[in-house]
Amino acid sequence: MRRTKSRSIDWLHDPFSFLGLHEGVVRTFQPGALGVTLVADDDTFELAAAEPAGLFVGEYAGAAPYRLRIRWPGDILTEASDPYAYGAVLGELDLHLMQEGAHWDLPLRLGANPCTHEGVTGTAFSVWAPNARQVSLIGDFVSWDARRLPMRLRHEGGIWELFVPGIDAGTRYKFAVVGADGVTREKADPLARATECPPATASIVAPSPAFDWTDTEWMRTRGDRQHAEAPISIYEVHASSWRRPWDGGDHDWDQLGDQLIPYLVDMGFTHVELMPIMEHPFGGSWGYQPLSQFAPSARYGSAKQFARFVDRCHSAGIGVILDWVPAHFPSDAHGLAMFDGTALYEHQDPREGYHPDWNTLIYNLGRREVAGMLIASACWWLEHFHIDGLRVDAVASMLYRDYSRKAGEWVPNRQGGRENLEAIDFLRRMNMVVAERAPGAITIAEESTAFPGVTARPTDGGLGFTYKWNMGWMNDTLRYVEHEAVHRRWHHNDMTFGLVYAFSERFILPLSHDEVVHGKKSLIAKMPGDRWQKFANLRAYLAFMWAHPGKKLMFMGGEIAQWAEWNHDGQLDWEALVQADHAGVQALVRDLNTLYRAEPSLHQGDADAHGFAWVVGDDADNSVFVFRRSTAHGDRPLLCVINMTPVPRHHYRVGVDEPGRWTEIFNSDDARYAGSGLPHDTSLVAAGISSHGRGHSLELALPPLSTIIFAHEGSVI
Repeated sequence: MRRTKSRSIDWLHDPFSFLGLHEGVVRTFQPGALGVTLVADDDTFELAAAEPAGLFVGEYAGAAPYRLRIRWPGDILTEASDPYAYGAVLGELDLHLMQEGAHWDLPLRLGANPCTHEGVTGTAFSVWAPNARQVSLIGDFVSWDARRLPMRLRHEGGIWELFVPGIDAGTRYKFAVVGADGVTREKADPLARATECPPATASIVAPSPAFDWTDTEWMRTRGDRQHAEAPISIYEVHASSWRRPWDGGDHDWDQLGDQLIPYLVDMGFTHVELMPIMEHPFGGSWGYQPLSQFAPSARYGSAKQFARFVDRCHSAGIGVILDWVPAHFPSDAHGLAMFDGTALYEHQDPREGYHPDWNTLIYNLGRREVAGMLIASACWWLEHFHIDGLRVDAVASMLYRDYSRKAGEWVPNRQGGRENLEAIDFLRRMNMVVAERAPGAITIAEESTAFPGVTARPTDGGLGFTYKWNMGWMNDTLRYVEHEAVHRRWHHNDMTFGLVYAFSERFILPLSHDEVVHGKKSLIAKMPGDRWQKFANLRAYLAFMWAHPGKKLMFMGGEIAQWAEWNHDGQLDWEALVQADHAGVQALVRDLNTLYRAEPSLHQGDADAHGFAWVVGDDADNSVFVFRRSTAHGDRPLLCVINMTPVPRHHYRVGVDEPGRWTEIFNSDDARYAGSGLPHDTSLVAAGISSHGRGHSLELALPPLSTIIFAHEGSVI
């Protein structure tokens, strides 16, 4: 054996130049070890201790692979292959695509991936940290000692990598990053596909994402199910607080599926939208401050369980939409902030990189690697978990550099304007990549401004989203129904204004979680009047929403009219359903979903101006609204009549185009919904009396605080 000395450990920034086998000499650095034995075939060779402490060296005339048997204090003996005996794992194409921000299979190449490399099983670790001085792999397998597994820098991509034999799925790990500023930070893996359950912060080596899917037919037909002419009714869910298990803990995906999926089917919803399930450190953020864009939260079980939940939803005819957050991220020390000692994922300038509303950091979408990582995340959920759609959170905050900022607190774009050109380019590219790689999947923008062309094609200058939340409709109509009925005549425009722009985009009408928290009250608590009027108001409003053009979204709890605001630490007030008025609202929503799916006139024209016409839009004195829904395919037209006062309106004449019989197919005042059941004719023949510019008319009795829908049945024989 030849003993060599080293007075420093400067070689740790380039460990493969020194450690491992070089010109007949093996070196290994095992701080704290009592001794190291090289094991090759049937021979063993004792390595000699050298300087600095922890370095062991010996001559070896053989070739890799060999194993290192290490003796530790406490009679602990470990044995494994030498990581520094193996070549690089990442190919030049991986590095090139990462640099270009175009590696859509990123989590299967970077991060932690079990594999067989040079004939040996283990895990390949890699992380992007181009400005780091040194990066080491730490975890249980090295007692979290950052000195033992320094990584190789692939200079051409700024990526550090290391293949470690013997490491398999389930192993905890992090990266110890010596930043450009000289500070060592222990960072979770940005590409991790599994994590510890918060508040623990380690990443976990995930197994292969392979899953035995049974949804081939669903995936083939989902494009038709999610088309602009299809009925889409979405139930928004926070997985932890929909219904708590009896033990008071969190659901796992299997338990949630057992209860939630039959409920969705029974209620007639076409989709479930999950508030962000990507791993997030703080439960109180409801998932909207994620740090792991590729890992389903460990709060709800494994990735395999989540895949099984999606598969079960598809088997039941339910689409799955995920909320996804590419706008910002929290500044937790183990996360992305100052990842390599520089503002790598965020902007350096806080006028660009800090979000004052949420105390978070803003992704630098002008950096190709950052934008590419986020697009790869979108692809990951859509491709590997068969997710049917992504609802992109906080799009308005991405589009404008002055969002929630005063003069002097923001930096203009390169053209001197307020638009965030990099974010606009990112969103367009993301939508184009999604359309190419995930046929039939949809993207939905939570966008609250009048930014043009959100759902227009990128080739036409649009952003390329499939749908946009209609925040204006939601704000206007909720403001209207919160007024006492006697005052509504002065706010009539709040209910009609949405139709001025209803077909400028493909819209979803959202009654989301944001409207039932932070002192805004629950839906039922927003309503004015006594108890009966509150429930009647809510029933009439919900029926107006389902009759109105646009796809539908309701946050959990609204369908049972629970009194309390949503509490993410609790569960819905299911006990309320023993009361007839609460059960009546639930039955109403169930029937509305059934009607919406059954009547083409209620859904085919959701994004087509030709499918809607006002009949009575100006009767502010009576707070009555009447409109017509129809299709271009000859389906029976519908007449939707809304009375938003508690005063019954008898002998109310409404013009119709078609002669013949009109039949009531829905009435929110029906006794089975705990309505008044006001007696009235449910089957009428249009009289040849002109009204509202139409050649025929119906004389109606309008129940108090109600929405009635009539269908034209044809000529009277």
